[in-house]
Amino acid sequence: FFFSHVASSPRPCTMPHGAMDKVKLMVGMEPSAEPELQDQIEDCFQLSRMERLYGFAICITAGLFCSFLSSLVFLKPTKFAILYSLGNILSLTSTGFLMGFWSQLKNMFKSHRLLATLVYLGAMVATLVCACYLKSFPLTVVCLVIQSAALTWYCLSYIPGGRTAVGAVFKGCLGM
Repeated sequence: FFFSHVASSPRPCTMPHGAMDKVKLMVGMEPSAEPELQDQIEDCFQLSRMERLYGFAICITAGLFCSFLSSLVFLKPTKFAILYSLGNILSLTSTGFLMGFWSQLKNMFKSHRLLATLVYLGAMVATLVCACYLKSFPLTVVCLVIQSAALTWYCLSYIPGGRTAVGAVFKGCLGM
């Protein structure tokens, strides 16, 4: 189904061929007559600036709406966990539209952000498992706290000196 839809798409994929063809051109060789399947698929998923802005606006609005709804059902941990986690997923997706999903993934898994990303994503999955599958109120609450803390730490990794400043504040408050 997917490939037949792409092949019959009214908007043809007219992007240049892959990196190998660019290298061939640089050294005076002829590029491949047919682009590779991976290049064709990647080219078809290029979004215009307006499409990226629409994707961002829709996802961030839906994410904020889910977060708002989660605050209304705060005393029902299962519903809260689902809405809160869905809001976080949609918010992450929205930034993917702005900066590109591959760029976002590369940024999320940089060495200085890796631990925060893994804890955040793991806590999100654990929250949903505890809420939907295990139906454990205490575990869901624990996972929600970890998820919120990991989200904060993850977001601070994008602010130069953010983690250091917050760490210093906590040390000062604790008298360390």
